[in-house]
Amino acid sequence: MGAELVAGVDEAGRGPLAGPVVAAAVILDPLHPIEGLADSKKLTPKRRLLLAEVIREKALAWAIGRAEVDEIDRLNILQASLLAMKRAVEALPIAAGKVLVDGNHPPSLHCPVEAIVGGDDTVAAISAASILAKVSRDREMVVLDDRYPGYGLAGHKGYPTKAHIAALETLGVTEIHRRSFGPVKRLL
Repeated sequence: MGAELVAGVDEAGRGPLAGPVVAAAVILDPLHPIEGLADSKKLTPKRRLLLAEVIREKALAWAIGRAEVDEIDRLNILQASLLAMKRAVEALPIAAGKVLVDGNHPPSLHCPVEAIVGGDDTVAAISAASILAKVSRDREMVVLDDRYPGYGLAGHKGYPTKAHIAALETLGVTEIHRRSFGPVKRLL
């Protein structure tokens, strides 16, 4: 059965100045298709939350993987993203026979992997992974906003907005900030 199971994989959080990069792997149930799957960036936050619940209920398997800020700074964001994807696939409770990844850089895995540019908008399993990764990371940024008040993390999710840069200049760099990223590096 494993050879016929296809996992979709995508990540969220390559561009932010703060927080981890989070990936999800999802094996959808072909007998229970999910309506409305699309690239998470094209969905409203409310729609993403609703779909994330449906995905977690109906998928044959799903898992989250991540790479922490220190890994991002040590490896670079691309390698950390690939590591998060690998961790997500390896955390699946059932093994995938093939993995489809959004983008043009597939992680190194113990099964066939295909990278599909724009896959988060064209392949249902990758769309589902895109949604789970974004919802998971966004929730974490809301929690981090409570621990690091003043940075506005719940609003911009760590992306390099004017408000985030201004907060970094005023409040300083924290341990959740990516020191290898230019706007943060300049403040050290």
